Amino acid sequence: MRQLPRILALGLLLLGAFVPEARALIGEERTHNLYYAPTNLTTGGEKIDQILNFIFWLTLAVFVLTQGVYIYYLVKYRRRPGHKAFYSHGNNTLEFWWTIIPTAIFLTLAIWGNRVWGELTQSPIPPDAVTVDIVSYQYGWDFRYPGADGKLGESTPTGFTVDNKFAVNPDDPAGKDDFNTTELVIPAGRTVHVLLRSRDVIHSFYVPSFRLYQDAVPGRTIKWVHFTVTRPAELELACSQLCGTGHYNMKAKIRVLPEAEYEKWHAEKSQAALAALAGS
Repeated sequence: MRQLPRILALGLLLLGAFVPEARALIGEERTHNLYYAPTNLTTGGEKIDQILNFIFWLTLAVFVLTQGVYIYYLVKYRRRPGHKAFYSHGNNTLEFWWTIIPTAIFLTLAIWGNRVWGELTQSPIPPDAVTVDIVSYQYGWDFRYPGADGKLGESTPTGFTVDNKFAVNPDDPAGKDDFNTTELVIPAGRTVHVLLRSRDVIHSFYVPSFRLYQDAVPGRTIKWVHFTVTRPAELELACSQLCGTGHYNMKAKIRVLPEAEYEKWHAEKSQAALAALAGS
């Protein structure tokens, strides 16, 4: 009886290997690289990939080196008749260098990563950038775009209500023609500046293909996130903070369009917002 769970598990694996329907029950088949991040789609992501590649190759080299030394010593100093064990108290020179070298590597990575972060978040935002107000909540995303005037209405990081889910100042005329969507639509080849807020708990704006991860914190407006996508694509926005029981389903569609298509989409949405405003 003790072997029954193992037999059942083995039977399930064998069944999944030959029956497509059973294989689908075991897990979704991957269609991209299993061992690395998905293809980068942003200009700034190239700098992040340089750091990731450096860490990967460095880790691989250290692994090969340490395991090679380990195997060498296992063989060279194996137990053999007529050979006595040799006790070594240590080597101060070796201990000095294997302390200094890792310290230098970690300092280099820290300085390098901090510099890249500064370049990606503190670089000037072009005046023609597309600004999108993104509000997260349990468990979804709302997106607000400026209307025909090209200006987002003034808002605050608090003061959300059922009728005002973006906490927009009703006295600001710039917000009258703003429109909102449940998907993020942005142009390729043009800087996108996002404003991140949260209505309730900490959420996280996470798009691996953008090499972008940024928390949205209640009571704050995160204003330093901007990026440029290099080509059209259809992606998925996910929350990477464990924000509650519905966290697993907190997703939104991302559509990266050619700039001409984006301008057409934005014009249609703006006209619909103006028509709704005129009819109210």
